[in-house]
Amino acid sequence: MDTLEFHLADEAATDRLARRLAPHLQAGDVIALHGGLGAGKTTFSRSLISALLGAKTEVPSPTYTLVQTYDGPDFPIFHFDLYRLDEPGDVMELGWEDTMDGLSLIEWPGKAGDYLPAWRLDLTLEQTVDGRTARLVPHGEDWQTRLHGI
Repeated sequence: MDTLEFHLADEAATDRLARRLAPHLQAGDVIALHGGLGAGKTTFSRSLISALLGAKTEVPSPTYTLVQTYDGPDFPIFHFDLYRLDEPGDVMELGWEDTMDGLSLIEWPGKAGDYLPAWRLDLTLEQTVDGRTARLVPHGEDWQTRLHGI
């Protein structure tokens, strides 16, 4: 399995994909969220965080704070938005090294440069005429095993 692709007709479909993925996540995971402005990265993150917390949760975009942290029942969740970073090394000022025991959701992951872990799940969202396309690309044998059947 190299890539999983999903058509997301609307926001409800994005929510369903996040809820399908949530049970497969564990501490130490990194999800790199790719896509242009308005592609749905924050929408997906909101749904995923709510699914992991077990309740609809207010999930503000971390555009200005750069990182939002949530106490999940099984592990902490770190939601990064790196859009405004000037240098990859700036991630270290955000507590980057403290995220190893949690789940990291990273919007604009390219801004992290070499700090972005090689073992991760890349999720690319692209707008289409009739909604969005979501592509999941696992990097690491463990991801491929866990995503089988999603």
